[in-house]
Order: sequence, then C-alpha cells, then structure tokens
Amino acid sequence: MERPTPMARLVGVDLARALAVFGMFAVHVGPFPTPGGGVGDWFLGLASGRASALFATLAGFSLMLIAGRREPKTGLAGRQAKARIVIRAVILLVLGSALAMTNFGGAGILNFYALYFLLALPLLRLRARTLAITAVALAVLTPQLAFGLKALLNESIVNTIDSYDPIARLSGVGVLDLLLTGLYPAITWMTFVVTGMALGRLDLTSGAVQRRLAVVGPALIGFGYGVSWLALRLSGGAQKITAKMAAMKDPGAMKDPGMASGSASGSFDMPVGGELWGPDAWWLLAAEPHTGSTFDLIGSIGIAITVLLCLTVALDRLPRLRRLATPIIAVGTMSLTLYVAHILVILALPGEAATPPQSASAALLLWFIVGATLFAAIWSRLFRRGPLEYLLNGATKAANYVR
Repeated sequence: MERPTPMARLVGVDLARALAVFGMFAVHVGPFPTPGGGVGDWFLGLASGRASALFATLAGFSLMLIAGRREPKTGLAGRQAKARIVIRAVILLVLGSALAMTNFGGAGILNFYALYFLLALPLLRLRARTLAITAVALAVLTPQLAFGLKALLNESIVNTIDSYDPIARLSGVGVLDLLLTGLYPAITWMTFVVTGMALGRLDLTSGAVQRRLAVVGPALIGFGYGVSWLALRLSGGAQKITAKMAAMKDPGAMKDPGMASGSASGSFDMPVGGELWGPDAWWLLAAEPHTGSTFDLIGSIGIAITVLLCLTVALDRLPRLRRLATPIIAVGTMSLTLYVAHILVILALPGEAATPPQSASAALLLWFIVGATLFAAIWSRLFRRGPLEYLLNGATKAANYVR
C-alpha cells in the first residue's frame, strides 16, 4: 500500500484552518445561536470560542513547520527559524494593534498571536511527548493561576499598569490584556498553542498515530464537557452561574465593582477583581467558551484534535473530496489575509448592517464565506501565497542574515 504523501497532511491542516476562519466569521457576523434550535444553531454555538481555539492550535502546528516538523532545527538553521518567528510576531503585533485601534477593539486575535509566538520560543526543540505533557500541565494549572491573579486586580491596578504600557496607551489592548485579562489570554491559551506544537511533531499519516488521536480527541471532549456538566449540577454551581448570568443582563449589574475589567473579555469570561472563593469561582467548573477553565481548555483541545484528524484522514482516503474541497483549502493557505480582510469589511459596513438582525445576519455570514472562498480560489490560481502571506514571507527573509 502506498504511503500518503506529506503534502496530504498539510492539505488537511489547511482545510482545518479554513474551517477555523469560517468559524471566526460566524462568531463575528453570524446570528446568535438559539438554544434548542436546529443544526445551524448547533454549529453556530460550536463555533463560539472553539473556532478561535482551533485557530490557536493550528498556529502552534505552524510553528513546527518553521522550526522543524519531525526533527527540530539546530545550530544556524535553528537560530534562523527563531528569528523568523520573532519577525512574524512583530508583524502580527503591529497588525493586531492597528485593528485594536478600530471599533473592532480587543476582539481581534493577531496581537495575542504575537505573544504566543514569543512564549513558544523556548519550547521549539521539545519532542511531541514533552510538549503533550506540557500542554496537559498548562490546562490543569493555568486556569486556577489566572483566576487567582485576576482576583488580585482591581480597576485602579489595571489602569496603573496600562498607564506605563505603550501598547495599551496606543491601541487600548496592552500586555496585561494579552497575558491575562483579554479575550484570548496567553496564560491559558498557550495550552492550545503547545498542543498544536505537539501535533506538529507527530506523523499524522501514521495509522498508529491516527488511532491514538481517534481515542484521545473524543475522550478529551467527553471529559471536558461531560465532567463539567456533572460537576456543576452535583455542586449546585449551575444555578449559581445561571443567577450570575441573569444579573449580568441587568444594566445595573455593571455598576458592581467586581465586574470591572480592562478587556473585551466577553460575557463568559471571569471578571477582574472577583472574589477568589466568591460566586465567580464557579466558572472554574464551567466549560463555556472563553471561561478559560480547565474543562473549557480540555474540551476545546479535544475538538481541535478531532477536527484535524478527521479532515486529514478524509482527504487522504477520499481523493474526490480533496478535489471538491480545493477552493476551501485555498482559504486555509491565506488565512491571515482573509482574517484581516473580514474585519476590514465588517468595519466598512453601515452601522445597522454591521449588527444585523438574526434573520439577515445568516445571509451576511453566507456572503462572507462565499466571498472569501471565491477570492481564495481565484488568487491561488495566480499566486502561491495570499497578499499578507507574501508580506510575512518577504519580511522573514531577513532571518537569513542571522549567524
């Protein structure tokens, strides 16, 4: 039996990245999912938080493409690989900070990526097993650490830190947001990046690896969401969180000092200044998107592994599917361009169109997906990379001068 080519594996990664891009589209322009709704509502709910987690996981995978897939680069090649990553981080920080200065605010992920890349530098030479163990340790420990650190903060401390932070003064999303209080804080989201790095060190075309991941992925999903569901109901935490969410919908609840936060964290994030053992601690048992709890991290990792595995196997074994998916795969090859472009389009929409009613935003989401796919399909026939991908590739050539 002929062994699948390495390129087939990368095509699976590109397709997974395309789905992550579409998921981000759904979060930013799609309708809010209706509880108990149909299949479409289920997919919209699945995209929330999980699309960005898949995006971050694939970012970790991409780091291994630079640093050495199966064997880490060493010596001069290793130093140049690190220089390329640093250059990418700087460009992403500039792009992300520029987007943060718009009305899109702290909802963008690119500036967070910049910090992820820098934090990943010491891990580039680790083996898959060590990276997997590191990811597990991060998933177990960092949510509790993040909660404890947030409990020590208040609005005065946040404002003082931001006043000394040039990035915060410039864009409104500073180092504190990137590390701890933002929508994709590095302290917990590095779990996804390190998981992607571990996956990048594996031979995903190996039958043995595929069988192990076929067990690990669903097991993580079941543990993350199943244990969270059980723990919240046995402990009474579900009722506490429901009451908290009801209070948050009340405009008067925002006057509570415990709700103060310097970030665009979203309604599910644990607020800065919460009491360490107060009502907000129940979020540590939740698995809702962006809670940053251990259960959220584990469940989202399981989804990312399962999606990547299923797409890789499907494209390897179904050549016709690979041909049909070619336009969507093209989206994954220029995900940076299309991610930035979709934000610019959102900002260019009229005020009412940017936040359309539920019935209209489903159509708007479809237009975003179709438009991105058509652009990627046409561009990929003319050029090897997307516009911003050419920028990154050209800028990283400066790393060749590192000695």
